[in-house]
Amino acid sequence: MKTLDQLELNGKKVIIRVDFNVPLNEDQHVTDSTRIIAAKPTIDAVLEAGGSCILMSHLGRPKGITPELSLKHIVPTVAEILGREVKFAADVIGEDAQAKAASLQAGEILLLENLRFHAEETAGDTDFAAALAALADVYINDAFGTAHRAHASTTIIAQNFPANKAVGKLLQQEIEAIDKVLKTGEKPVLAILGGSKVSSKITIIENILDKVDHLIIGGGMAYTFVKAQGGQVGNSICEDDYLDYTLELLEKAKAKNVQIHLPVDVLATTDFSNDTERKVININEIPSGWEGLDAGPKSLENFKKVVLEAKTILWNGPLGVFEFSNFAKGTIDLGTFIDESTANGAFSLVGGGDSVAAVKQFGFADKVSYVSTGGGAMLESLEGKTLPGIAALNE
Repeated sequence: MKTLDQLELNGKKVIIRVDFNVPLNEDQHVTDSTRIIAAKPTIDAVLEAGGSCILMSHLGRPKGITPELSLKHIVPTVAEILGREVKFAADVIGEDAQAKAASLQAGEILLLENLRFHAEETAGDTDFAAALAALADVYINDAFGTAHRAHASTTIIAQNFPANKAVGKLLQQEIEAIDKVLKTGEKPVLAILGGSKVSSKITIIENILDKVDHLIIGGGMAYTFVKAQGGQVGNSICEDDYLDYTLELLEKAKAKNVQIHLPVDVLATTDFSNDTERKVININEIPSGWEGLDAGPKSLENFKKVVLEAKTILWNGPLGVFEFSNFAKGTIDLGTFIDESTANGAFSLVGGGDSVAAVKQFGFADKVSYVSTGGGAMLESLEGKTLPGIAALNE
């Protein structure tokens, strides 16, 4: 697919699908501008090439026009980050958007209203997509967070730009980061999968078994694996419906020479809360009434060795209930190990909502190679699915 550097942009109006779905507080002020900052290199590149930018995004999940989810609230933050004036259209494909897009001059930026104020956006309506396309000469998709959706602005619109469409710099980075893990990564390749449920990660595990050398399984997922092998997990989270399946996965991994690393001990408690009695217990000997909420010291020592020997690392999902400070040590220590391995030359990719939240919370975002901006899109990429927003740029 084309990159924006391969397009002639001088004097062109460029409509860019960005992901400005940022959190707002009760005063409608942006509380985390990461996604806006991530879009800046693409916007700057278009402007420096002599083009103008029409930015389109969704915000939240509105049911029709919802004033508190208007993109007008983020205009000051976008303007501050871009260091330029940002014009705002009070509609998406209506008279205001059409007039402001038509009068847009080279070097100027226009932000359209929330795409999802129109049901046609999520429905992938071709007429709505064509109306968006009519505003511009060139289409760029730079929204990895929505690339797994066949929406009007992410996928359908590309049909209207057979030759003048490209991947933005952020989306290009995301694709390259995932390819480094799944296709071109230096061995040994390590995947770390955490989180609560095996069922939500089955397709990822199935897809990556052919690509990785080591697989660390932590968090709530681990208890299903331990119980399947005859261990006692007490009141720990466990998916009994998947016990047989986890045994099959272990056999598949063995056949493919993939080493599975499970916790051997956990920090357990009698109540799902931060301030409660806790002690370290062997993971396969957790008594009734107790539940594991974090990886134990022996587990972390084992994991450290694997992480430090890896040359390519994927981290998706925390090792414990890191939202509770007394059960955050496993996730923090893992971040520290990955930081050290990255500093020693490994490539590390962090993706998925909870692990991204953890690296931000504990200060690791600048210490890993790449932090993905797309939760669902990241997971579907790891599952081996072709994302419609990316496929549309190849057609």
